[in-house]
Amino acid sequence: MSQISGGSSNFKNTWLYAFWKFSRPHTIIGTSLSVWGLYLIAIAITATAFSLGQLISLLGAWVACLCGNIYIVGLNQLEDVEIDKINKPHLPLASGEFSEKQGQLIVITMGILSLVVAWLTGPFLLGMVIVSLAIGTAYSLPPIRLKQFPFWAALCIFSVRGTIVNLGLFLHFNWLLGQAPTIPPAVWVLTIFILVFTFAIAIFKDIPDIEGDRLYNITTLTIQLGPQAVFNLALWVLTLSYLAIIIVGVLRFPAMNPEFVVMSHLVVMAGMWMRSLAVDLEDKTAIAQFYQFIWKLFYLEYIMFPIACLLA
Repeated sequence: MSQISGGSSNFKNTWLYAFWKFSRPHTIIGTSLSVWGLYLIAIAITATAFSLGQLISLLGAWVACLCGNIYIVGLNQLEDVEIDKINKPHLPLASGEFSEKQGQLIVITMGILSLVVAWLTGPFLLGMVIVSLAIGTAYSLPPIRLKQFPFWAALCIFSVRGTIVNLGLFLHFNWLLGQAPTIPPAVWVLTIFILVFTFAIAIFKDIPDIEGDRLYNITTLTIQLGPQAVFNLALWVLTLSYLAIIIVGVLRFPAMNPEFVVMSHLVVMAGMWMRSLAVDLEDKTAIAQFYQFIWKLFYLEYIMFPIACLLA
């Protein structure tokens, strides 16, 4: 037992573990599931058989998206070192595990790799990566730094996660499978759902960061409205998202199994409400844990939705 504990402790002192924290694991998992989930949706809708050639392009899309993800979250950390020392002191730049030069090198390398791999993989993927990196740069980097404005900050997050990634990846996989560049109704349903869902993530993420944001004059909805109001707003936005997709299931949209769509989303929505009742908004740890729970619900959608399409 002590050997296992010692091995875990040793790993936490490595550069690799610091890089893992720098990459913001919850976003890496979300990006990975969106890539693989949209590939499965494309396979299900086009009824195309899997091939080795597809796997190579799929891996290329995955690598390009992961590198782009690390570029965006890394740039944000480079610009927010002083704020993160208050809000997220465990991050490598805030804690001193990475120097500023190391952070800059990682960000530049990831940005270049993302563009090069996307360019080698396909035109739709390249377009998606270029737009995503441009928005991610405008979000964090002065003089634009859109994250200091609540509306534009939220728009950046849910436009990339909700619209650009879903539509761009599906068009890339559709192109890969030799199909016409069209977006079927099922993908529009997923896109709209994720668009609204990521709006909730965008506004909720500032609740545990209120102390540092206020100190450095970052205006957020949490500062303007208060934690309780933003918590309730995020919860009801998520609820409306689930109710909307349940209605879609009842209406029997094509390419989705209606029974699975309705039952799975009813269960998840009920679980979300039960979990929300235990959150103490005076406890920063509890708020952060519920924020991570919302990300788990985000992950779950990229598992449930492809299953619904495959079952159809």
